[in-house]
Amino acid sequence: MSERTRNLPRRSCLSVPASSEKMLGKAPGLAADMVFLDLEDSVAPLEKESARAKAVDAVKNQDWGDKVLCVRVNAWDTKWTYGDVIDVVGNAGERLEEVMLPKVQSAAEVVALDLLLSQVEANAGLPHRHIGIEAQIETARGLINCEEICAASPRVETIILGPVDMSASMEMPSLAGGLQIPEYPGDYFHYVFVKILMAGRANGLQVIDGPYVRVRDPEGFRDFARRTQLLGYDGKWALHPDQVTILNEVFSPSQEQFDRAWDIVDAYRLATEEDRQGAVMFGEEMIDEASRKVAVKVVARGERAGLSRSTS
Repeated sequence: MSERTRNLPRRSCLSVPASSEKMLGKAPGLAADMVFLDLEDSVAPLEKESARAKAVDAVKNQDWGDKVLCVRVNAWDTKWTYGDVIDVVGNAGERLEEVMLPKVQSAAEVVALDLLLSQVEANAGLPHRHIGIEAQIETARGLINCEEICAASPRVETIILGPVDMSASMEMPSLAGGLQIPEYPGDYFHYVFVKILMAGRANGLQVIDGPYVRVRDPEGFRDFARRTQLLGYDGKWALHPDQVTILNEVFSPSQEQFDRAWDIVDAYRLATEEDRQGAVMFGEEMIDEASRKVAVKVVARGERAGLSRSTS
């Protein structure tokens, strides 16, 4: 995979239908950390093959800045997957950095994509393993196999929850499509969230939450973004430009949190290196090596979001 992309922020992952020239034209100017040009669910079956050329043109001829740039191909249980990979990856050039594979059910599907990408890269003159893989978990079988999926290939960079398809796969009676169900006493997706998070983190991947379908409900969207941000997810999908701004805020530490994390790192280094203590008081709290690890993660998130430590 492209070494540039593995550790870049993915707070906001903007979905752009590859069939829409209007939306393809607007996407580079938006503040999303990551953009994926979609050939799957947002593209009508009769438009899928023609959308490939539009995706290639957008990748090659627009200025995407520092965004992570990805194309979502169709799932292996369709007739379009191999054509999506050959036509788009084979012609888009080095600026395309990732392929997103939806509805991943097993590690074998990731391995198959890895092998196909290797051949396409060789024929297109791309560096070996230039293209990373983003794997979507959207079915009960995929959830059961998500640990093996995350470990299936060194190309895998992120694991993503697809909540609407997951609801359908689990045959939930609600039509909420991944939204909260008030009648349920708790968060009915909590197990799904945590299982995917654990599998991703165990394999060094970024972990991304999927879409919130009520695009004109900013407060509901913010609430749902906080839902997985608090668990430790790296980001969430945006279906509308207005959602990008909310995600970049929610999935970034505040300046106060960032500065405090740096202070913990410094205090623990002083305690261990100069005072030779394994634990030390930090204000009203006792901090130790575990505290340092948490603080280092907050610092890393803040730096990925462009924060700098306050000088005061």
